[in-house]
Parts: sequence; C-alpha cells; structure tokens
Amino acid sequence: MTKLKIKSGDTVQVIAGDHKGSEGKVLKVLIDKNKAIVEGVNMVKKHTKPSAQNPQGGIVEKEASIHISNLSLLTSKGETTRVGYKMDGDNKVRFSKKSNEVI
Repeated sequence: MTKLKIKSGDTVQVIAGDHKGSEGKVLKVLIDKNKAIVEGVNMVKKHTKPSAQNPQGGIVEKEASIHISNLSLLTSKGETTRVGYKMDGDNKVRFSKKSNEVI
C-alpha cells in the first residue's frame, strides 16, 4: 500500500489531462484506487432510475474521480508544490517542499 500525500479537504490543481489548470477542494480520496474526487472538476452526466430518494429519475451531474498523479497540492499563496514529511517534535507533519511551510 502506498502512502498518499493528498488528503480530503486539501486544495489541489489538476496538472494533466482534460481538466488541466482547474482547481478545487478534495472531497474524497479513494485509497485503494489511488484516485481522488475534486469539487467541481471532471463533471460527468449519470443517468439514474427513479427511486425513493429521487422519484423523478433523470440525468444527474456529479464529479468523477481523478488519478492522484494528475493532482498537485496548492500552497496558501496558490502555487503548486510537492509534499514532504518531517517530524515536528513528536508529531509527523506534511510540509510544502517549495515554501517549506507546514500544511
């Protein structure tokens, strides 16, 4: 199992693919598939049958997952960066390799 450096709640930018340049917040990380769902990015139309929750049915637009390798974390200044780990006292923290700030 690989250690993913992107977590839910992070602000990321898409660095490759059809949605290159798009930014958004990570809603969910699918660890077993190495993918993440980013808010407002990679929207797909999904046809749904009528059900108790949605009696009308129809076409629903929702986010599809994007591979982790196509995402880059954004710093507080809004620039892309790589992520590293370091020990801060007894705690292991993530930090930006570009600005050296703790994320």
